[in-house]
Amino acid sequence: MSSKPSWSGAPQSVYSGWAEHLEGGATTWRRWERSVSHTRLGVFAVGLVAGWLAFGSHQIPASWVLPPAGLFLLLVILHDRAIRRLRVIERTASFFALGLARIDGSWPGKGHSGLRYLDPAHPYANDLDIFGEGSLFELLGTVRTSAGANLLARWLLEPAPAAITRQRQAAVRELVPKIELRRDLALIGEDVGNRIGAERLIEWGNRPASLPTAGLHWVAGALTVTTLGSLAAWILTGAGAIPFLFAIAVQSAFALALRSQVVATLAAAEAPSQDLAVLSGLLARLEEEPMEADRLKELSHSLAGQAMPPSRKIAQLGRLMQFLDARRNQFFAPIGGLLLWGTQMALALERWRADCGPTLGPWVDASAEIEVLCALSGYAYEQPGHVFPEIVEDGPVFEAEGLGHPLIFGDACVRNDLTLSRDCRALVMSGSNMSGKSTLLRTAGCATIMALAGAPVRANRLRLSPIQIGASIRISDSLRTGTSHFLAEIKRLRQIVDLTAQEWPVLFLLDEVLHGTNSHDRKIGADAVVRGLLKRGAIGIVTTHDLALARIAEHRELAVSNVHFQDRIENGRMFFDFRLREGVVARSNAIELMRSVGLDV
Repeated sequence: MSSKPSWSGAPQSVYSGWAEHLEGGATTWRRWERSVSHTRLGVFAVGLVAGWLAFGSHQIPASWVLPPAGLFLLLVILHDRAIRRLRVIERTASFFALGLARIDGSWPGKGHSGLRYLDPAHPYANDLDIFGEGSLFELLGTVRTSAGANLLARWLLEPAPAAITRQRQAAVRELVPKIELRRDLALIGEDVGNRIGAERLIEWGNRPASLPTAGLHWVAGALTVTTLGSLAAWILTGAGAIPFLFAIAVQSAFALALRSQVVATLAAAEAPSQDLAVLSGLLARLEEEPMEADRLKELSHSLAGQAMPPSRKIAQLGRLMQFLDARRNQFFAPIGGLLLWGTQMALALERWRADCGPTLGPWVDASAEIEVLCALSGYAYEQPGHVFPEIVEDGPVFEAEGLGHPLIFGDACVRNDLTLSRDCRALVMSGSNMSGKSTLLRTAGCATIMALAGAPVRANRLRLSPIQIGASIRISDSLRTGTSHFLAEIKRLRQIVDLTAQEWPVLFLLDEVLHGTNSHDRKIGADAVVRGLLKRGAIGIVTTHDLALARIAEHRELAVSNVHFQDRIENGRMFFDFRLREGVVARSNAIELMRSVGLDV
């Protein structure tokens, strides 16, 4: 490959430089792999001919078969190394290619959607595109383990105290320039789908012992040595079969006495045995990385201070699992019986678990948090124009300048200023269809979620206090449960009201509130809902087509303001600038929209 590109410069140029460099390397290794493969095939053919001439027709000495056989084995090793090297280069190139996709906006569908975390009953997950293709989780979710994915989902679904958010921000800032660390983490495991069942692993580490280990491993070892010694004596010295048969009988009785406990131990170890190499590699990489931010130091400390690093302990467990798998080999099974293999492995697993089981949880949790912080730092690196919000204790407050949606790419994203505080606790947002009302609700929600997770946001400035979101934007009926749209909406509104009784103030985002009923009931109901939420200390935004709701701003004690989006029609076409303006919208475009699709109105 040519000389390595620089790690400095704009993210797009860095990623592009490395992607081109790696593609050149991949081309070279593909040629080498094909050459070795073809040569190996030719040497194999020569070996077959030599074998026939040596052992079939006896025309050449048998020793002449050794050179092609040796060369063939050497080529097998070289070919395997070429394949592994090519795979690493391709996966590294994929890391930079996906980074470029996130920068240029072509990333939707190329990552992991996180749909398994989507709970329709959550107060905003479905409304704000947190999970699914093209979602916030897919944009941020460059994690490698299930523990990391679980933690990222939790950070996107739950607010955090101001102090914790600031700690996360400091950690993310430190990790932003660490591209090589993020690259190395991305190379651990073949795919994000190879995820460690973190919960099962931790549960296994904390379960009560099913097999006493005190002294039993010495007994098992002594019985195995005795059995093998008596077998050797029978074969080599003519001592007879009786000592061997006696040793086998004693060993079998020992194994039979422990059989139920051994079976339970081995069965329990099956579930968490998957992908331990991924966890070991992840821990090993994190252990060697210097950390300075307070939260990173705390996490690093939980991975240090041991006689043996967690990565090596996990590697030990992985080797034990590999040894255990050997008993499934039909050729090894008879030997395994002589060696008390299953019992020996069960005792070794129990000794490992007694030593390290209680610390598995802290190891997995620490590595998962660093992994998520690295994922957020990758987003911060790839979006240098985004800012870290100012997180304040006193609230509720949401003050944004130049706020844009993180999932809208490039010039299509129109930014607006948005302020909610004690002086303006709610906005009633009017405007025509397709003018940007729902998008601004989602923009405010996504900014809040990302800010409290510790990530930067798409804004010129954001000042925010810890707050929980309640959204009614994408509500739908359910034929299966017999729930109408209106019933689903009022249940969500009840859920949002109930949130106000919890620790955090509420940011409510209500789109076309109660539009599933008549205008008279809608006005009374919507007015009551907004008043009730404000009375309980919430702040928020309500969009509406019913301008009667805009009159709530006349009650100055509520600190409600009217804002709107507008459009214009030129030559029968509608144009939107998606700019938020003060006051109530003066016109609607519903008739024009119906006519634009061919309806005779």
